[in-house]
Amino acid sequence: MTLVVKDLGRSPGSMRTLEEHTAAPKDFGVALIGVQQGSDMELDLKLEAVHEGILVSGTVSVDVTGECGRCLDPIAYDLDVKVQELFYYEDAELLEEEEQDEQRRVERDLIDLEPALRDAVVTALPFQPVCREDCQGLCPECGIRLEEDPGHHHEVVDPRWAALVGLAGTAADEAPKSKESDEREES
Repeated sequence: MTLVVKDLGRSPGSMRTLEEHTAAPKDFGVALIGVQQGSDMELDLKLEAVHEGILVSGTVSVDVTGECGRCLDPIAYDLDVKVQELFYYEDAELLEEEEQDEQRRVERDLIDLEPALRDAVVTALPFQPVCREDCQGLCPECGIRLEEDPGHHHEVVDPRWAALVGLAGTAADEAPKSKESDEREES
């Protein structure tokens, strides 16, 4: 997604719009959710020459697909993401050396939109996607959908106490009898 920006020149205030449909590149997402490679991305951007470089702003509309992080059901929805990125001219002085890696550049009158769009879209995706806010997910023991069996549970004993489980019943049986029970037996 490389654009030629020579027509904007270095005249602050010159501007053009870009309304285009393009195929999504790969790696536009995270493990559970993202934009499928080759799916349609709608760009509605404004490219504006400013003193330091070219300011790109507008929206990107994508189709997001993935799976719920709780129940693994498929998720699909449309997402509109605001984009605003400044591409610095090659000869522009940057403020600090450590920020140079984070700043995008106009190189030979070209700008590469893909990294800026990827950053905008991926950061707008949910960290833990869910199909519904009240999704109960799957049982961690057996994998059954908890929505299908609301009362579902397993008796889980901490392995550190497992050896003592059998002793609880025998300790009550072997407990010393009280004086009252001894007196009743004698009568």
